[in-house]
Amino acid sequence: QPMAGKLLDAGHELWIFDVSEVAMKPLLDRQARKAASPKVLADTCEIVVVSLPTLAIFDRALKGPDGLLAGSAIKTLVNTCTVGGPFIRDVEAQCAARGVTVIDAPISGGASGAKAGTLAVMVSGDPSKVSELMPIFRLWGPTIVVAGEKPGAAQAMKLTNNMLYAVAIVATSEAMMMSAKAGVPDAKMLDVLNAGTGRNFATMQLFPNAIVPRTFESGATIDVLLKDVDLAIEQGEELGIPMWVCQAARLVIQHGAGLGRGQQDLSRIFQIVEEGAQRKV
Repeated sequence: QPMAGKLLDAGHELWIFDVSEVAMKPLLDRQARKAASPKVLADTCEIVVVSLPTLAIFDRALKGPDGLLAGSAIKTLVNTCTVGGPFIRDVEAQCAARGVTVIDAPISGGASGAKAGTLAVMVSGDPSKVSELMPIFRLWGPTIVVAGEKPGAAQAMKLTNNMLYAVAIVATSEAMMMSAKAGVPDAKMLDVLNAGTGRNFATMQLFPNAIVPRTFESGATIDVLLKDVDLAIEQGEELGIPMWVCQAARLVIQHGAGLGRGQQDLSRIFQIVEEGAQRKV
């Protein structure tokens, strides 16, 4: 919603499709127009921006008689999802066969960054098309990094970022649990971490805003984080990297998903560590 809302803020005519009426309502209330299917969207719009939670959902949105590639107007597909190199290259091949250009543009910065317009956008694809889309990317955030000309380069960049984020969440959860059990108040521990070498996105944003106040609202789920970690490990192993730390973090995230918490907010990973420590802070 926030990224689409930035397009409305800038005066763009916006057509949207989502299986969730609830998700679309805030945009429809702002005069966005609703398409009946991905195909109708692609029959109407030359540029289609995709932001979907899983590879399977992306695949369904793309293919079939009601999919985006069945549309008659679409010329450019902008992917903002974390899907990995092999998947986006397959999407590029399918789109190229229909005369559609793929621009890979995964984003980072979380829900708060999307609302504030401070996202980092990692871009790869045809240089002329990337240049044409720059005004849109700038609506989402000031940091736009062109990774290369082929879809896949931006995915490598995004997976590297998300791998570190996942490890930071798990490691920070363990560290904060340890300090709490040792009797250190959370606020004081975060003051030290954020003034020292332990500072990371989890200590600066996730813990102060979602975990310490126990609202557990970051805007992304454990399942989505697990998907990203799986893709990062797959890429790393393909390149001959052991991925030891990332695999250890994945064990914690997998444990949470195995407990049926996959659709819960990823900030609740702290609760998984908390339960393992058998003490509620």
